[in-house]
Amino acid sequence: MNNRQLFLQHIGQTSDAPLLLEIKKAKGNYLFGHDGRKYLDLIGGISVCNVGHGNRKVIRAVKHQAEHYMHVMVNGELVLSPQTAYAKLLVDNLPDPLNSVFFTASGTEATEGAMKLAKRYTGRTKIVAFKKSYHGSTQGSLSIIGDEYWRNSFRPLLPGIAHLRYNSFEDLEQIDSSTACVIAETIQAEAGVVVPAPEWMMALRKKCSDTGALLVLDEIQCGFGRNGSLFAFTQYDVVPDILLLGKALGGGMPLGAFISSKSIMDALMTSPVLGHMNTFGGHPVCCAAGKAAMEYLLEKNLIGAIKRKERLFIRLLKKNNRIKAIRSKGLMIALEFENAELAKKHIDWLIAHGIFTDWFLFAPECIRIVPPLTITHTEIREACRLINEATTAITP
Repeated sequence: MNNRQLFLQHIGQTSDAPLLLEIKKAKGNYLFGHDGRKYLDLIGGISVCNVGHGNRKVIRAVKHQAEHYMHVMVNGELVLSPQTAYAKLLVDNLPDPLNSVFFTASGTEATEGAMKLAKRYTGRTKIVAFKKSYHGSTQGSLSIIGDEYWRNSFRPLLPGIAHLRYNSFEDLEQIDSSTACVIAETIQAEAGVVVPAPEWMMALRKKCSDTGALLVLDEIQCGFGRNGSLFAFTQYDVVPDILLLGKALGGGMPLGAFISSKSIMDALMTSPVLGHMNTFGGHPVCCAAGKAAMEYLLEKNLIGAIKRKERLFIRLLKKNNRIKAIRSKGLMIALEFENAELAKKHIDWLIAHGIFTDWFLFAPECIRIVPPLTITHTEIREACRLINEATTAITP
């Protein structure tokens, strides 16, 4: 059997029509197939590879840590320098009181941990989330996903969940003294890049403060510079009680985290002891990789060029009359087409012509553009040239 046959026979499938691209190598902003084809990567592992594929600083950090030790025990008993060094770097770049990091092995585990922490700290059970939100696929995270299509087949889910309309001032009235936490994406990703009104985000923060509910902001997809600042919430003059991170957090390795104040986080220490646990969260090699990636992001000031790159994408695509709308926040961009079928035709054409892209869970009529933050202006021009060429080549 060849690798594609083995993939279809032995790897759990999540779709009846996988792309079946067999990748041999990834370097910089490109993927390379076993057939010799080269793809400009506009997905970056879905906001994971912010500092590019095969980043030498990250690879050196992984090798260095692997030579010292890999897994020992990460569940809060042993002092592991990769964990403590990365936690210190994170909190040094976050506002007070976000000073306590609980590492997990993925973003959805960060969501689960935050939900437990909010319930334990407040003594409340109601959780508020938003329509068209995405926070992961485990049972708790699935319970707060804001789309019934994705939830329905797995019921019963967690009780006590309310889904409000994102950007609705009226719906904020449903947050009350029985609410443990409100979980929101700072920028809604899978909805097709929905950006909140600054006034709404401030009203959400105030409502949580007034009712004693914890505000949990999910920056699993939009963190680490993607929206033009290291963390997107800093653009809205609010600070969450709990911050969720993942994807780019590990620099290409699996890593997540929920971050809060020490006073809140300490609620997991008692009643019961070990109130939250995981075997691989904060894995030493993953923390070493993530720290190296974050250092590279800051040292090279990749964030300083994000807005210019965003404007270049928009300028080169805005005259394309097949694109109904362009929604963006930094290098998180959605190109909206007439329908999902037309968007899929564009995705297939682009992949066939060396541009790797895909769609959004709650917005299949949109093409997703979330490239490595290292993408160059020349590469942006080439991507836009081919996107515009696709619209002339494809029959609606």
